[in-house]
Amino acid sequence: MSDNAAMTGRDLARYQRQVLLADIGEAGQRRLLDSTAMLLGCGALGSVAADMLARAGVGHLVIVDRDFVELSNLQRQVLFDEQDVADAIPKAIAAKRKLARINSQLTVTAIVDDINHTNIERFAKDADILVDGLDNFETRYLGNDFAVKNAVPYVYGAAVGTSGMAFPVMPHGDGRAAWERSENGNLATPCLRCLFEEMPPQGSSPTCDTIGVLGSVVGIVANFQVAECLKILTGHFNRVNRTLQELDPWSNLFLQHNVSNAYEKGNCPCCKQRRFDYLDGNAGSSAAQLCGRNAVQLRQRQHGGGVELEAVAARLRSLGAVSVNEFMLQAQFSDSDREYEITLFPDGRAIVKGTDEPAIARSLFSRYVGA
Repeated sequence: MSDNAAMTGRDLARYQRQVLLADIGEAGQRRLLDSTAMLLGCGALGSVAADMLARAGVGHLVIVDRDFVELSNLQRQVLFDEQDVADAIPKAIAAKRKLARINSQLTVTAIVDDINHTNIERFAKDADILVDGLDNFETRYLGNDFAVKNAVPYVYGAAVGTSGMAFPVMPHGDGRAAWERSENGNLATPCLRCLFEEMPPQGSSPTCDTIGVLGSVVGIVANFQVAECLKILTGHFNRVNRTLQELDPWSNLFLQHNVSNAYEKGNCPCCKQRRFDYLDGNAGSSAAQLCGRNAVQLRQRQHGGGVELEAVAARLRSLGAVSVNEFMLQAQFSDSDREYEITLFPDGRAIVKGTDEPAIARSLFSRYVGA
């Protein structure tokens, strides 16, 4: 019997209001306590989701994030405070410390690292569900590859400006996953690449660091993600929302897109062709230190044409000095009291000057150029 199965009624008292829900009950609560959720990133979405999953009693949280807490995070990243900023604490570590004070019954594994194709299978090997707290499509496709290959649910979420999106993926596989043999029939959903077959070209999408983000949007999207996690982890697959949620509360927009036929009508390279290009390292970016230059070169595999340098420049001008011509863009800016320079080329190649750490270079590129 697991430790969670042996919990007394007094141990379960903190979840009383949740146990009273007919679809959860004590049996469902014990399922949650025996579950492992992996947070892919612990920024805006990830910190809200981790907070709510801990309070709901998901017994093991694995939090992977490469960044440190900064002052500008506090507007929306609910697990952090000013002391974390002053101490320059990695987000995963700060989250673990805060969650231990919220719910000491849980296990939290904090991993300070860049999620990539060389480590995701090791980090996620025990996960029952993946929760998207990412800021770029490349790593989302990597998580989606892992989810489909290993029949692990993946709950997508994104928020920028005043808008957000969310969708729970219960992957199609060989028919052995619990949701594929449910009493209500096969309840598998399209995967992320069924919905977005190719990532947008680098620089074509705005980011939180260039156009901002409304904190309440983050909260809405993350709480939707958590609700879907709880349905899946308690086995209520028929309750899972099977539409792509799109919302913009600032403009009073709330839409549900019916995407149920995306799997059948498409020829998804991931869940239909069973090609795991991002997981196998055959797609995505590569990084290399430039000797003696305190710089990292990023090579981005392009989809759908080259980078529109003028469009990227227009977004970056408010952050610092920007120059652009037909051959390249150069942007100089400050981040965490350090000076950086990004040189971006039309083919998606970039040089990030001011660091020799590939993880930091990728983080800066995702935050300011986008993917």
